[in-house]
Amino acid sequence: MEIGKETKEEKNVRLFPLYKAIAWDLLFFYTILFLFLTQVKGISAADVLLADAMYPVFKFLLLMPLTILIEKIGKRKSLIFANLINGVSVILFMMSSNLMYLIIAQFFSAIAFDIKGIAETNLLYDSLPKDEKRGSRFSKIDGKGFSWYYYLDAMASVIAGFLYVVNPYIPLILSLIICLVSAFISYQFGETKKEEKAKGMREYVKELKTSFRYMFQSSRLKYLLVFGSMFAGLLGTLVTLRNGVLQQLNVPEQYYGVIFAALGLISGIASKNQNRLHERFHNRTLAVLSFPTAVSCILVGLTIALKLPYILTLTVVIILYVIQFIVKGPFYTLIKRYLNNFTTTSLRNKISSCYNLTESIARSLISLFASFLLRSIDAAGTMCIIGCFLTIILVLLLDKMDHKVGLKPEEYKKSEIEFLEIK
Repeated sequence: MEIGKETKEEKNVRLFPLYKAIAWDLLFFYTILFLFLTQVKGISAADVLLADAMYPVFKFLLLMPLTILIEKIGKRKSLIFANLINGVSVILFMMSSNLMYLIIAQFFSAIAFDIKGIAETNLLYDSLPKDEKRGSRFSKIDGKGFSWYYYLDAMASVIAGFLYVVNPYIPLILSLIICLVSAFISYQFGETKKEEKAKGMREYVKELKTSFRYMFQSSRLKYLLVFGSMFAGLLGTLVTLRNGVLQQLNVPEQYYGVIFAALGLISGIASKNQNRLHERFHNRTLAVLSFPTAVSCILVGLTIALKLPYILTLTVVIILYVIQFIVKGPFYTLIKRYLNNFTTTSLRNKISSCYNLTESIARSLISLFASFLLRSIDAAGTMCIIGCFLTIILVLLLDKMDHKVGLKPEEYKKSEIEFLEIK
């Protein structure tokens, strides 16, 4: 190797924060999507959430064949494909005029984010040196990308809100352009470790079943899978419900972007400091993140039900949204860090697949429940009821997780670490 020449792994590590900032999620999109679908396309809020519920169902059904695809063509080509398919989903959202079109758009979106959910994390992790600092190094790089994304998302949200008033299609066109830029950055990555022979569907299903069986023998992984899935499902459903509450409060469209821009900046700062959060709270980190979020959902519903003066109601609701966004940034990086700790490359792929599968199930169930509630009550009441259910479930899970998750390596049972290293 030539002295000073950058290896493909070093290039991946250098490019990854930029890629994460541009491609982690759709910019210019979510701030105005709910408004676009309900106001421009005339689709009901309940149908929007019903289509949202189909998204994780599609992710669940597509997960195995797409994981096989990733193993066959590699992570780099998979990411190029995923970002292009993401662009197709944006076009389909623009064309949606009824529930069926919206479901088809969610199908393509599920393809894109299934691939991205597996390939992105593993591309970075496989590019890092295998030493004792690998986990913290991963968190810092991934967290930097998250942080940059939230800053960009903040600016994009402000622009999207005002451009929506000019022409509601403009923000979606900008989102499409970002998808193409993301595909171009994906093209610059170098391919990391790839299986010599891609597995067939039967072989993969067999291995996935085996992975689930062994993972549920690990108390740490078992509770991380269940907890992470439930909480990620809640965060996914809140994307639509938050917009519904603002619409319920008759907040002008152009201010949606300003509100979510400020919230995005807060989330970016929190994401950048996720490692400090972990070092401060250790095995209580997930409790610190989850409990305030679930309770904030309850308080949003109660605040609106009390019919307080408009300015006071809006102020309290935004403060509660701030709590949710402070949590959102660090959670996605920390849950992946905890799942990847003490693992090998082959096991990380299976853990990612199992986690994405369980998260899809949880999000689908929560979204279906929310869609059912929205047909009878408003968005604030729906958020309150879901918050009550999730608070109870999360408290029970956190009690079971105590002294099992977020410990130092020497604090785990020897069998836990040996199992993960062997697999």
